[in-house]
Order: sequence, then structure tokens, then C-alpha cells
Amino acid sequence: MSGSPGQLWVVATPIGNLDDLTLRAAEVLRRVTVIAAEDTRHSAPLLARVGSAAATVALHEYNEREQCERLVERMRQGEDVALISDAGTPLVSDPGFRLVRAARAAGLVVSPVPGACAAIAALSVAGLPSDRFVFEGFLPAKPAGRRERLQLLAAETRTLIFYESSHRIAESLADMAAVFGPAREGVLARELTKRFETILAEPLGALAERVATDADQRRGEFVVLVGGAHGEDADRVLAEGRRVFATLTSELPPARAAKLAAAITGAPRKALYDHAKNVQPVPHE
Repeated sequence: MSGSPGQLWVVATPIGNLDDLTLRAAEVLRRVTVIAAEDTRHSAPLLARVGSAAATVALHEYNEREQCERLVERMRQGEDVALISDAGTPLVSDPGFRLVRAARAAGLVVSPVPGACAAIAALSVAGLPSDRFVFEGFLPAKPAGRRERLQLLAAETRTLIFYESSHRIAESLADMAAVFGPAREGVLARELTKRFETILAEPLGALAERVATDADQRRGEFVVLVGGAHGEDADRVLAEGRRVFATLTSELPPARAAKLAAAITGAPRKALYDHAKNVQPVPHE
């Protein structure tokens, strides 16, 4: 065992163009003893390009719990470990949370090596408000779950950022147009930094129609951005929330009714409850 423990480096890798790997990231990947990669076969060309001779181990959603103990022990023995994902910044809709948590719990140093992130890259060119935003990652795969999640976000005033796969992009855009309204601002960022990079900025209704009718726009990897609710959008959601809340209060205590109405309509729970207190006394629960 060496005199001091190793550490964990959380290293961002390119989301498409390999030239986006930072000089510091390349140096760390050459210097560490072991690299935990989401898919070692996928990462092999990048590691070969930078001349890394480190051992690689697979770390993905199906084995992360088991691998954490082994990797933490290697760091305790003095080995430096780098964590990378298939593309972009680890832990952003990718595995790695448990390893970072375990390393920190063991008192080991965890250091970031920042770089590309598809969500931030898309936000930077979307032309939507970027001072406040919400990253939602991937929506539920099943239609009912997806629509339910979107409904909860209908009154969100911050810019929304989603990831989506090629086989669900058309359905997800159609659901967004249906839930948020076809006039809501939308941006589709496809294949960022790659040869067929495309960035489309249109109302959600038009965006959904274009993707549904153009097979080329259903290929690749996607970031979808949606402008936050404002004006009539927010008023419509709040009005629907109050209507559902009023119906539920005939059977439920106000606090419970407000929680359910918010879950059903996406209206802010506190706004519903506060409105009820202003228009009628709230009975003691």
C-alpha cells in the first residue's frame, strides 16, 4: 500500500467531436491507474487517442453498487481512479452518483475535470432565457407516465431542458405540444458537435409536426428545450388547478386537496392553498 490514498477524478468527455476533450482531461486519463467507464468498448477509441494505458472497468446502472466497493478499496490502496461516461459530464443522466458518494463517505478526495455537457451546450445556443432553468433529463418511457410528468411541469416558469432518444422523440414532442400548448417556444438540438448537427427553434406544435414528417430529424441524440410558462400559459394552468382543487375540497381536507390538484394539473400547490385561505376559512386538520 502506498503512503497516501488515491483520489477520484470525475472527467467530462466530448459529446461528439473528440477535439473538445480538454488538455487537462487528457493528462488525467493518461496518469490515473484505472478508468471507470460506462461502456469500455465505446470509450476505447478516445483513450487510445490520448495514449492512456490505464486499466478500464465497466461502471453502469446494473453493476454500480458492486463496483463502488472495489473501486473505493483501490483508491484506499493508493490508486487514482477516473470516472467517465459515454459522452459529456458524468452523473448528468449517467451513472456515477453512487461511486462519488461512496468515495466522499470514505474520506477520499473527489475532483472534477470539467468539459462538455449536452444540456449546457444546447442551452447556450437555444436563444431561450438561461438565467434560470430546470434540467429534467429523460422523460418516462411510457406515454402515461410521460404526460403525467409534463403536466407537473406545465406551470414551470423556468426554461426546461430534456434529453430524448431517437425512437421516442416524435411522441415526446407531440405530448409536449399537447400539454404545454402548440404555441409554447421550443428548441430541438440534435447531434450537437457532430457532422449532422441541427438546431431548430419553432413553436412546439410546428416542431412536433416537422419531426413527425421528416425522418432525418428523428435520427441521432437530442436535447429538447422548452420556454417557461408565462402570461396566458401560467394563468390557464392556475385556473385549471383552482377548478380541480375546488372539486376535491368537497371530499378532502384543503392541504390534501391542494397537493392532489397540483399533481393533476401542474399548478403550484402553495398558490392553490393560499388562494383557498383567502376566499374561505380553512378548517383545522
